[in-house]
Amino acid sequence: MVFLTEVEEKELTAIEKEAQKLLEEKDADMRMRSYDGFFNWSIVILLVAWTIFQLYFTTIGVMDAITLRAYHAMFLLFFTFLLYPTYKKEKKKRNFPPIYDILLCLLTIIIFSYMIMNYQRVAMTGGFLSTMDLIVAGVGILLVLEAGRRTSGNLALLALIFLLFNFWGKFVPGTLGHSGFSMKRVLSHMFWGSQGIFGVGIGVSATYIFLFVLFGSFLKYSGFSQFINDIALTLVGRSPGGPAKVAVLASALLGMINGSAIANVATTGTITIPLMKKTGYKPEFAAAVEAVASTGGQFAPPIMGAVGFVMAEFLGVNYVQVMIAAFLPAFLYYLGIIVSVHLEAKKLGLKGLSKENIPNAMKVMKERGHLITPLLVLMGMMLAGYTPLFSAVAAIFSTVLASWFRKETRMDLNTIVMAIVEGAKGAIGVGISCVIIGLIIGTVSLTGLGLNFGYVILKVVGEGQLFLGGFMVMIMSTILGMGVPGVAAYVIVAAVAVPVLMNVGATPMAAHMFCLIYACLSNITPPVAMSSYVAAGIAKSNQTKTSLIAVKLGITGFILPFFFLNNPILLLGSVENTPLLVTLRALLTASIGVVSLSAGLEGMLVKKCSMITRILLMIVGFLAIDPKLQTDLLGIALLALVIIVQKKTKEQEVEQISKV
Repeated sequence: MVFLTEVEEKELTAIEKEAQKLLEEKDADMRMRSYDGFFNWSIVILLVAWTIFQLYFTTIGVMDAITLRAYHAMFLLFFTFLLYPTYKKEKKKRNFPPIYDILLCLLTIIIFSYMIMNYQRVAMTGGFLSTMDLIVAGVGILLVLEAGRRTSGNLALLALIFLLFNFWGKFVPGTLGHSGFSMKRVLSHMFWGSQGIFGVGIGVSATYIFLFVLFGSFLKYSGFSQFINDIALTLVGRSPGGPAKVAVLASALLGMINGSAIANVATTGTITIPLMKKTGYKPEFAAAVEAVASTGGQFAPPIMGAVGFVMAEFLGVNYVQVMIAAFLPAFLYYLGIIVSVHLEAKKLGLKGLSKENIPNAMKVMKERGHLITPLLVLMGMMLAGYTPLFSAVAAIFSTVLASWFRKETRMDLNTIVMAIVEGAKGAIGVGISCVIIGLIIGTVSLTGLGLNFGYVILKVVGEGQLFLGGFMVMIMSTILGMGVPGVAAYVIVAAVAVPVLMNVGATPMAAHMFCLIYACLSNITPPVAMSSYVAAGIAKSNQTKTSLIAVKLGITGFILPFFFLNNPILLLGSVENTPLLVTLRALLTASIGVVSLSAGLEGMLVKKCSMITRILLMIVGFLAIDPKLQTDLLGIALLALVIIVQKKTKEQEVEQISKV
């Protein structure tokens, strides 16, 4: 790790406190109540019991899907009312929960127990509902909305608007309107049906999301995070702009596991942002690097912050296909960031970290190299054909076993319990978001809003207008994804926007990947750029400037989706019978295009670029990213010309300086 003086350690502690404060403002998970004494231990025991329940019934246990989802929802709401404060400024430290929250917990158990015991009866009678069934449904939906308000206020408000659309849609003129639905129909669809709150969203939360959040927690407590930071330091720490590259690599690896861009910024950013500033980067640039690197982890394989599993569920394909398809967009996204921070360092004349601040690579591998085992187990088992659920459980157990290889990383019973508690707590906020989006998806399916919206877009842009349709979906995805957790953002956007893209000619994989990337990038897109604003708070930089620089650094993520929308060959494995040579050429030329685009935006290649050269480099970027052979050849020829001219100009400048 990087060695700090006593003064620097005090500064770091102050920064960590500031980051914690910012995270509490932006992330409801950090505002959880904490209890003392008996009640604290009671919650720990309940969280461990919930985890055992989830592990058992998602692997070897037998339970029908709707019942498992109902139990999962009951646990989620129960812990939300116990742990999440009723309002932001409520006192966090308590001896006992408020009496009204105890009542809400009891009401949650009663409502969802009733649903579990009576679901088969309702299904057998063809959906006939008694008065009590309707009351239970109404109270259940109100409980879900209250839980959503506490964990993610913006999402709960959006869900409420969608829910009211079922009743008020009859007042909306034109194609988007509908004839209106009765209270009974809405309650039946949202609570007793399989497309409302017990739909695909909570189905993924009850299986993939819970297990992978738990896996991420176990990795953290095994010392994997420190291992990643040390490895990143050994790889790029001494190169120009080393701390920025460390931030990119570490945030990418940790971001794909925890799935929360904001939390990732607040954890890794407390180390990387001060290091970048100390090296010579401007505060806005340092904050932007951390924000953009943390955001990309949500679509970086092999884990993709658990969003990839939701996509696989929607597409009805094996997760490995989604993982392979996501490889090139994620690789090019991070390549663009790495190139940008390198060129910025060269432009400013920055150096890397000194040798004494870089850990010894052999020592790091010897002491912590075994901690990579769980990721190898996970990837190996999924590639071998095992289900992601079975692979995740095996990876969790292998994390504990791998930690026992050395005394320094060994997880004892207390550490394992801490990992379980933190993992289970981490799954609550995301899980409630998945329950809430059931109201949104339920509205879309009941009212036909998704299809109607697609029809409106099709009328505006015209049939076959793929780029124009994509542009409108990009705006919609960015807006719907603002301030919403990655998984929830993708599901909302996919429910509304995927039909639009498929109507204008996109393949299913390209349409879903397009929506996923733009939903994630809303974390750095003004005006609600949550990741950028948290990073700016740590760096003490201007929020708007930080966000705009983050957009520039992540420009590949904003551009690439339009290319694979038109030519899905950039999504590896999504086009059948593609020759290997064609795939490799697309990978190579797209990489050249990303480097050129980054150089043009940074204004630096062999030497500082003039405005004309910068424009030419950006043109090269667009030409080379497009996988067509003609555009690739033209782009490479133009790039070669730019490099030759720059080299000759630099040689002449050196000669003139030497003569002087």
